[in-house]
Amino acid sequence: MFPVGTGRRRVTPRVSRPVGARALRLPVGRRRCYIPPVGFLWEGDGVRTIDWADGRIRIIDQTRLPAEEAIISLESVEEVAEAISSLRVRGAPALGVAGALGVALAARLAQESGEDVDEAISRAASLLASTRPTAVNLKWGIDRIKGSYEPTRPGAVDELVERARAMVAEDEKINRLIGEVGADLLSEGSRVLTHCNAGALACVAHGTALSIVEVGHERGLISGVTATETRPLLQGSRLTAWELGRMGIEHRVTIDSGAAGLIASGEIDVVITGADRVAANGDVANKVGTYALALAAHANGVPFVVAAPLSTIDLDTPDGNSIPIEQRSASEVLEVNGTRVAPEGTQAYNPAFDVTPASLVTAIVTEVGTIRPGEDDLRDLVESARETPGGGPSVGVRP
Repeated sequence: MFPVGTGRRRVTPRVSRPVGARALRLPVGRRRCYIPPVGFLWEGDGVRTIDWADGRIRIIDQTRLPAEEAIISLESVEEVAEAISSLRVRGAPALGVAGALGVALAARLAQESGEDVDEAISRAASLLASTRPTAVNLKWGIDRIKGSYEPTRPGAVDELVERARAMVAEDEKINRLIGEVGADLLSEGSRVLTHCNAGALACVAHGTALSIVEVGHERGLISGVTATETRPLLQGSRLTAWELGRMGIEHRVTIDSGAAGLIASGEIDVVITGADRVAANGDVANKVGTYALALAAHANGVPFVVAAPLSTIDLDTPDGNSIPIEQRSASEVLEVNGTRVAPEGTQAYNPAFDVTPASLVTAIVTEVGTIRPGEDDLRDLVESARETPGGGPSVGVRP
C-alpha cells in the first residue's frame, strides 16, 4: 500500500470478452481500424501488442490509448514504417518484431504481385531501419529475417513469414522469463518506480520492466507502483497506468520532476526501467529522463534495475557515447493537442532517449539471468548465453 495521503485509487481490472466480439470496423486511410469493445485486446492472461493475422500485421494503436482501444491492420511496408515513426507501435522488443514482420510483409506482397522478392526485402529493410535509430532491436529483427531468406528454396517466402511469426511467440516467452528472473530480486512489500512504458505494449506481451512487476504481483511482493508521466508524450500516464490498472495493481502517476524527491523521501524501494539499447560496457540508452532517475536512485541508495532481453544488448556498440540519440519533433514540446503553448520563435530540445552510465546500474535483468555491471563481464556472459542452445545458461541470478 502507498502511504496515506497519496490520493491512491484501487483499480479493478476489466473482464475480458472473446476476441472479435462486436468489433466496429472503420476506415483510417488505407488501414482497417477496429474500435474494440471492452476487453477486445486482451487474450488469455494479457495483451498482445503486435501479431500477424490474415496475411497482414495487426497492432494496437498506442497513440489512441487510453481513450480508445483500437487495433489497426498494416497492409504495406510504408504503413509499417509510419506506425513505427508515429509511435503507434513502440518499445524495443516490439520494434524488433515489427521490423521482422515488416520484412515478411514486403516479401509476401512482392510474391503476390509478381515483383522481385529480393529487391522488395532490401527496400523494406532500408526503409524500416531508418525510422528509429536508437532502438537496436529494430535493426536486429530486420537483419535476422532478411538474413534468413533463401530465394532458391521452394516455399522460401512462406518459410520467411513463418520465421517472422515465430518471433512473436518467442518474444512473448522471453518477456515472461525476464519477469520470473527479475521478481527474484524483489522483497515482500516492494514499492516500485518505473519510467515511460516497458510493459506489454512495448513488447509482444508481458513487457520487460512490467513483466517483473507482473510476476512480483503474482507472488504477492508488490505493494504499489509509481509511474512517471514521461513527457512529452506521456507514455507513463497513458500506457503504463493503463496496463497496471488492467492487471489490478495499485498504482499512481507522478510528474517527472517529482520523481527524484519521491525517491529521496524513502517511498521507493527499487527503480525498474526498460532499455532501448545496452552498450557492450553496460551503458544503457532508454527514454529521456532515465539518467536523472538513475542519479537520484544512486544518491539515495535505491537499486536501479534495467530489464531487457539479450537482443537489446549491442556488443558492436562499445559504450553510450556511440549510441545515436533520436531527436523528435519540436512540436511535441511546443504544442499541446495541436495548440502552440510556447511563444513563436521558441526552439525546443527534444531527445527521445538519454544514456545512463553502467556505474549507476545495479543490475540488468535478461531472460537468462541477472548481469551486474562492474562485477560481471557483460560481453563474455552474453556471448556465452547466445552460443548455448535453448538460450544459454543463467548468467548469475542473484538476489
